[in-house]
Amino acid sequence: MNNKKWLRPLALALALCAGAAALQAKTPVDQLIVGFSMNNLLSLDPAAATGNDVVEINANLYDYLIELDAQTPSKILPGLAERWSVSPDGRSLNFTLRTGVKFQSGNPLTAEDVAWSLQRVLKLNLAMASPWKSYGFSAKNVDKVVRATDAQTLVIDLPVATDPKMVLYTLATSVSAVVLDRKVVMENEKNGDMGNAWLTTHSAGSGPFSLAQWRAKDTLIMNRFDGYWRGPAKMKRVVMRHMTESQTLRLMLERGDLDLAVGMSVPDLESMRKNPDVVVQSMRRGTMYYVAVSMKDEKFADQRVRLAVRKLIDYDGINSAVMTDYGVPNQRPVQLGLPATLPSPGYTLDVAGAKKLLAEAGYPNGFKTTIRVLADPPFINIATNLQATLAQAGIEASVLSGTGNQVYGAMRERKFEILVGRGGGGVEPHPHGSLRALVLNPNNADAARLTNFQGWRTSFFSPELNALIGKAEVERDEAKQMADYQEVQRVYDQQVGAIQPISQMVDTVVVRKDLRNYQGHPSATTRLRDVFKQRGDAVAAGTTGG
Repeated sequence: MNNKKWLRPLALALALCAGAAALQAKTPVDQLIVGFSMNNLLSLDPAAATGNDVVEINANLYDYLIELDAQTPSKILPGLAERWSVSPDGRSLNFTLRTGVKFQSGNPLTAEDVAWSLQRVLKLNLAMASPWKSYGFSAKNVDKVVRATDAQTLVIDLPVATDPKMVLYTLATSVSAVVLDRKVVMENEKNGDMGNAWLTTHSAGSGPFSLAQWRAKDTLIMNRFDGYWRGPAKMKRVVMRHMTESQTLRLMLERGDLDLAVGMSVPDLESMRKNPDVVVQSMRRGTMYYVAVSMKDEKFADQRVRLAVRKLIDYDGINSAVMTDYGVPNQRPVQLGLPATLPSPGYTLDVAGAKKLLAEAGYPNGFKTTIRVLADPPFINIATNLQATLAQAGIEASVLSGTGNQVYGAMRERKFEILVGRGGGGVEPHPHGSLRALVLNPNNADAARLTNFQGWRTSFFSPELNALIGKAEVERDEAKQMADYQEVQRVYDQQVGAIQPISQMVDTVVVRKDLRNYQGHPSATTRLRDVFKQRGDAVAAGTTGG
């Protein structure tokens, strides 16, 4: 009996201590713990990987020839290449690589590895070959035009006239431009796939971290590579956890179980802004949220109907009520902040004007249609808002929500009517990056299968715009080039393109206040090598081996 009398208070005291410890939980000082949804993380192979999430991962597993400054994205910085030059005619790029760089395997990194990595992208012809094909590169010509002249020199000849600055920007931002350890990859080749199956879940790079483990929709772990040519990263390990519920992310951040969270809902972000232990950071990306229509549908092939849909979007309402922490208003097919970007055209909700256009097009009572959309916010919120404003003009739209494969798969197959989506490239700080993705359509035939061109997906085909974009791309005089790109925007407005941007993406992350040197990058190539933790007076950085 006496034992029971003192055991009960002791048990209660231990429970209270445990609870207090849990409330004050902290992640390991030498590890970065990140929570985000891995639903769109399907492959790590740089030749096939799509989406922003994999770009950030591979920017830490691999190195690029050149990089873009996070504060001034148009500024090009050295990477593996310590210097580079453009020929006077703009048709050849020459890179001199730094000496002494080794892959994580211990193999030396040479210009042959750089050339082979780009050649592989074209020969595999997977998703990430598209930007290179738009510059005229192909599986047939790539061995000739991308070549190492010695161990430290890479030459890239441009097969067709293009803006060499755009090629440099792509080399600095596209996940397809990272440099692979050719020997390691080819040791894991199967059935002539150039290592594609193996690289889906493995890595072979020279970056500050090496891939230790990836379990799809569960956990991804990267360990510090102590032989990194810039010096070891400050953190020993990066642990990324698959987390789809915003409330869970918020609770784990508050409890100290996470250092950084991506993908939180607006209400949870607002709550976190009141928390003194965290910082909410926003970074504007070049990607657009948009409403797209398919011109394979005879209704939307009519410019008057497309213009009616443009007038039935409540831009102000969507941006004020839905897009907080997701995006900022942008109605142009070119990202904000570039010298060539025209001022906003100022589209507004105009139901009366839309009804008049629909009547002229032969739809005085509207029609029935469908809106395909991801089930996640803000996409579904945009779609339901659009559904309500379309109804005001008699258009009865059913919302068909689904996964990324279902929604964008239908778009790639050209089997949709209206779609609320996000895209448009925009990683390069250049008008061509957005216009190539959203407007350009070199060949409108179904057989062309230009699925990475959203102009092709919507069946919007304008020879005039194709020619204007091509002219601007090769114009060497900057003032004339800017004027050309502005004319493209005017003509797109007049022709009522099939994709109407609503908002430009904002990526919002929440970080614990003791995290230092985390800086998101507009192109998603966020590098983690200098991130560390500072707790109290001590700097928490695992800079020793192990």
